[in-house]
Amino acid sequence: MTTAFDFEAADLDGRIQPLSAYAGKVLLVVNVTSKCGFTPQYAGLQQLWRRYGPQGLVVLGFPCDQFGHQEPGDAAQIRQFCSLNYEVGFPVLAKIKVNGADADPLWQWLKQQKPGLLGIGAIKWNFSKFLVGRAGQVLKRYAPTATPESLAVDIEAALGSAG
Repeated sequence: MTTAFDFEAADLDGRIQPLSAYAGKVLLVVNVTSKCGFTPQYAGLQQLWRRYGPQGLVVLGFPCDQFGHQEPGDAAQIRQFCSLNYEVGFPVLAKIKVNGADADPLWQWLKQQKPGLLGIGAIKWNFSKFLVGRAGQVLKRYAPTATPESLAVDIEAALGSAG
């Protein structure tokens, strides 16, 4: 049985990070970008991480440049943007692709586990979100328009359960 914790991701310095380090935690996995109308969601994601991190929530930001070239920066620029504009403290990982043949394996799996509207697996835009429970299974998928604040009830439920 595959779980989110079976995957790995490179951090902004290119170091491979096994997601098994987060086993037993609740993950909110998001494709992020710095030049999008949804970019202010970084603030809400940071608030969720601050509020629920002590209870076991980990927000994982995956920069992606597949939608309107809205994440043109390199790792240093992404780090600086997140720090200066939103004081991001949650992990922001290396830039990836979420769609296509060379999509990141974690994102391929996430889309397979929770296809979008009408069963379409493709990520439609920046700030798509997946909530992963403590057992590593995808609990919910959210559209980019779902604000971080609107996820609080689902996050609280996930934090309170073993799955």
